[in-house]
Amino acid sequence: MIDALNRDCFCSTLDQARLQPLLDDVPPNLFAELPVFVSRAQVDAMARVIAAVEEVVALPAYRDVVLARAPEVARFDPGALGVFSGYDFHLGAEGPRLIEINTNAGGALLNAVLGRAQRACCPEMEAMARGPIPVEELEQAFFDMFVAEWRRAGRSGLPRRVAIVDDAPEAQFLYPEFVLFAELFRRFGVEAAVLPPEKLAFGEGGIDLVYNRLTDFSLEAPAHAALRAAYLAGAAVVTPHPRAHALYADKRNLVLLTDEAQLRAWQVNDTAMRTLLAGIPRTRPVTEELWAERRRLFFKPAAGHGSRAAYRGDKLTRRVWGEILSGEYVAQDFVPPSERGIAAGTSLKVDVRNYVYAGNVQLLAARLYQGQTTNMRTPGGGFAPVLTS
Repeated sequence: MIDALNRDCFCSTLDQARLQPLLDDVPPNLFAELPVFVSRAQVDAMARVIAAVEEVVALPAYRDVVLARAPEVARFDPGALGVFSGYDFHLGAEGPRLIEINTNAGGALLNAVLGRAQRACCPEMEAMARGPIPVEELEQAFFDMFVAEWRRAGRSGLPRRVAIVDDAPEAQFLYPEFVLFAELFRRFGVEAAVLPPEKLAFGEGGIDLVYNRLTDFSLEAPAHAALRAAYLAGAAVVTPHPRAHALYADKRNLVLLTDEAQLRAWQVNDTAMRTLLAGIPRTRPVTEELWAERRRLFFKPAAGHGSRAAYRGDKLTRRVWGEILSGEYVAQDFVPPSERGIAAGTSLKVDVRNYVYAGNVQLLAARLYQGQTTNMRTPGGGFAPVLTS
């Protein structure tokens, strides 16, 4: 039934009249008109993979390996875990496959808004589940997560002043979400502002907590020096942070998580090991020998984000191959994404993101797109709600 719904159900569920009061500025191609249908078995399989990853990441031996190669700033443990980890899956013919993990996964609050702007087109759709947390409770859950970060970092009460931080935030595609987060914090009685890093001030009367949307994951850029210093000195709680990125989002970690010999050496239990080997496409360091296998591989930069500089092997030129060999890349077995019909004879590719905190899935959302990699440029594409039967 799920395959048939994704192929043939063209009912628009996005109610623009409900959406407009919730979000002032909607960039083009941000929201898809159609939902994506995912089976309960697929949802449960993704949850098992996430749990297995979390089990391995908790191992001291894994952390020793990962942190030894990470930037020095990642070895600082601030106590906080990092908000909004994004576990991204392709729903392959043999079950969901985890293609990557991100630690500053955007879109969670936008998808909460999208969920509140849905209308069911039939009783069957009305009966479908819309996520592990009811959509009307997501904002409370997100605020509680930031409070949990605050307290994991050794603070009491609530932060007084929060900054949602990115470089040139008003120029970012997801700037509307930054504004939504500022409004959310204010509704819970916390001062909040959207700021570029150069406008941050810490100490008495300054920022207490930073919701970090920067893609400088180790805070190495000169423009981020004040934020880095405040983070290391404990002058502000920063989330997500360099340690979280090193532990989860460095693509080289996928090599470890799909290396059976390494998992056995770490004495990972058989159930978790089988789940990882079946649920994550095999990932390897790039070597010259992989040119012969390139057509069935996908190449990703170790510290990449947002599908930047990622390449399907069957599209590679020798020039790009040279850049990959000289860079820090991994090669992952290619798992084609599933598809969602948007009109008769027309379909878009799908990936499914699990937004996770402390190992628990808070929200599932799909992204519809066309092209080599996920993007928010495809007409008819964008974020889409996930409905589960």
